[in-house]
Amino acid sequence: MVMDELTDPNKDDGERRRAKWIGIYIAILAVLLAMCNMGGNNATKDAAKANLDATNLWAFFQAKNLRRTHYILWRDDLERELAGKPEMAAEFRQVIAKHLTEYKGRIAKFTSDKERNEGLDELFVRAKELEKVRDVALARDPYFDYGMAFLQIAIVMASVAIVTGGGLAIVLSIGLGAVGGLFMINGFYLNTLLTTVLAPLMAIG
Repeated sequence: MVMDELTDPNKDDGERRRAKWIGIYIAILAVLLAMCNMGGNNATKDAAKANLDATNLWAFFQAKNLRRTHYILWRDDLERELAGKPEMAAEFRQVIAKHLTEYKGRIAKFTSDKERNEGLDELFVRAKELEKVRDVALARDPYFDYGMAFLQIAIVMASVAIVTGGGLAIVLSIGLGAVGGLFMINGFYLNTLLTTVLAPLMAIG
């Protein structure tokens, strides 16, 4: 019944009742547009923050890896010195052994530090997780962009329907609004089926 009133201005109360329904419809589209815009902004912010955090972690990772490499080189030098000088005095061997123990401990700490979650192993996992967050946010963002575009066009077509009184404009608006809503939903959830269905429209765009 509502669809008939939207597409046929001469039915029942005519233009006034039809304009009321279209106004309500436009209000719904405006709400969806606002949600879509919010989702797009959040996706952009999430991608930027995750990318920055991942970059910082990788820089920290590289710094720690460089320090660990230094200790590995020092350890190897001391081990070669011990192996190459069997005649070395016992007190010197003890000093070198003490340094070796210290270096090996530091190497192990740089490699994995579960207590502080800042060893190379832990930093690698944390950085990769942030990259996944960034990639998901970047994947979501285009759907919000397309959703906003379709919803804006749908609002324009609905406004045209009020002015012209034609039924085709409102039908097109409803179709465009539905597509925009699907894009918005996929922006939030990245559903595999919706992604497949909407891919051709994104390819055209």
